[in-house]
Parts: sequence; structure tokens; C-alpha cells
Amino acid sequence: MTYEKTPHVGAATITVRRTGAPTRGILVLDGAPIPVALGRGGLKANKREGDGGTPTGTFRPVRLWWRKDRHARPRTLLPVRAIGPGDGWCEDPADRRYNQPIRLAGDSSADRLMRADHLYDFIIEIDHNTQPRIAGRGSAVFLHLARPGFAPTAGCIAMTRGSMLRLLGRLTRGTRIIVR
Repeated sequence: MTYEKTPHVGAATITVRRTGAPTRGILVLDGAPIPVALGRGGLKANKREGDGGTPTGTFRPVRLWWRKDRHARPRTLLPVRAIGPGDGWCEDPADRRYNQPIRLAGDSSADRLMRADHLYDFIIEIDHNTQPRIAGRGSAVFLHLARPGFAPTAGCIAMTRGSMLRLLGRLTRGTRIIVR
């Protein structure tokens, strides 16, 4: 009797590193480079809320948030949640819900996930500053879609829609995302 090996469908590790300008980088997936935008503060080993830096370290994807009203559900092995009009992300270090998804109140200063532009049409939530969650150490660090010309982010890692869809097809909850 012979057994077929099950193909490895998830990427074990992806690496993100700076290239040239402090706000530009490369994400390496299956040996292939994907251009990305980084935070306006470059890469930061000691990430702080509002510094515009992309944190260095090893992270894991938590889930995909996506705009169901704009795109079909992408193929992914990650847990998926559709973004609704009341979804936000708490960025206030004084709030007990800091660096967590929240339901928006009318006067909320939280990061609104349902944006008019397309940056958050796909958001890969990662486990940056989650265990333990430390006030002021950075919140809402995601992988999301890039602005035109790969303009810097507020601390996230951003890429084209095509690259995002390719990445989503390879991520699992066990994938390591190494930013260095």
C-alpha cells in the first residue's frame, strides 16, 4: 500500500524586512518577494502608540476581517469576520479595551474598520501586543491594502490587493510572521 503525502497548504513562515527607504519593505512568501509599505516611523523594536513605527518581532495571524459588501469572501485558512458599520479598534491606552476590536459609539475616537477608502477592505489581524496587552505599546497593527504609490502607513504592513489575496491563500493561524 502506498500513501500520498498531503501537500503543505499553509506557509510556515513569512518574513518582512526593510528595503532602501525606511517606509518600504519586502514580504517574502514562498521565496517570492512582495513589495510592502511600512510605517512612517520605519521599523521599531520598541513600538509606542502613535510613533508610526512598524513593530519588529515574530507574530501570528489571528483572523481576516473583510468588506463583504465590496468583495467575495477570499480563500483563506484563517478565521474570517465580515466588517460591519459598527466595527472599530480601540487605540486609547487609557481604555480597558485597548488594542481590541470594539463596537463603535457615535462619538468614538476608535479606528473605524469600515472606511470609505479601500485600505481596510482586507485586514489581517496579528497578535502584536496581545499577551499581555500593554497600554501604549501599539495597537491596530494589521496587514492591509496599500495606498497608491505605497505611501507609508501608521505602523501597519500594506500591500496590493493581488498580493493580499495570494498571501491569504497561504496563511494559517500557525504561520509565523517575522518582521526584522
